Amino acid sequence: MLRSRIIPCLLVRNKGLVKTVQFKDSKYVGDPINAVKIFNEKEVDELIVLDIDATKEGREPDFMMIKNLANESRMPLCYGGGVKTVEHARKIIHLGAEKVALSSAVIENPNLVVEIAKAVGVQSVIIVLDVRKKGLLGKYQVYTHNGTKATGKDPKELAIQFEKLGVGEIVINAIDQDGMMKGYDLKLLEIIRKAIHLPLTILGGASGLDEIKQIVDKYKVIGLAAGSIFVFKGKYKAVLINYPNAEEKKKLTF
Repeated sequence: MLRSRIIPCLLVRNKGLVKTVQFKDSKYVGDPINAVKIFNEKEVDELIVLDIDATKEGREPDFMMIKNLANESRMPLCYGGGVKTVEHARKIIHLGAEKVALSSAVIENPNLVVEIAKAVGVQSVIIVLDVRKKGLLGKYQVYTHNGTKATGKDPKELAIQFEKLGVGEIVINAIDQDGMMKGYDLKLLEIIRKAIHLPLTILGGASGLDEIKQIVDKYKVIGLAAGSIFVFKGKYKAVLINYPNAEEKKKLTF
């Protein structure tokens, strides 16, 4: 039976764990391997790790880092960043990750999704759409290369296209909300939720566990990914890896 998932999302830059605000002003918050060890103890549902500079810098995935993360992780692991070929995806799954996150390469060449799904299985193919509002009318648009390259594409249309091509899940990441801790973009969530039938995960702006509960109560089966609320504590944002305990999570999820 499908159920809601609460998913920490870790951003990696130069092999270090960082947190950004609207995809800028990255703050070093520790070592990703240590974070994985702590999340193991807290029995998290799933973990997303994104190398935020790999595509922008034209690098392939850091396979040694992926191997180390997968070897340490006792939870399902999704990795994204620099994945451009079927062989990249196949190697990431072979190293022990359960899912591979795709973005710019498949937006530029959507048929690559079909090839990768054949190689690693539909359930392992995740599409991440980084979205921000553009222009006076606030129209949503998908960006790539760590939010620096506008695609001119509508996230709803892309989500529908990728569902038809055959992917396992869509992750919608609201750039404007990233790191703000002021709430998810619920309007964007509504648009994508009504457009597709795939498992959907939202990312960007989570304000806390109360908001997560409200969204789960309304949407039932959904993925809720977040960074800041799981690596910071208090109004001064002291670095502290945290996650709801078993009793708290039972109250939060459907």
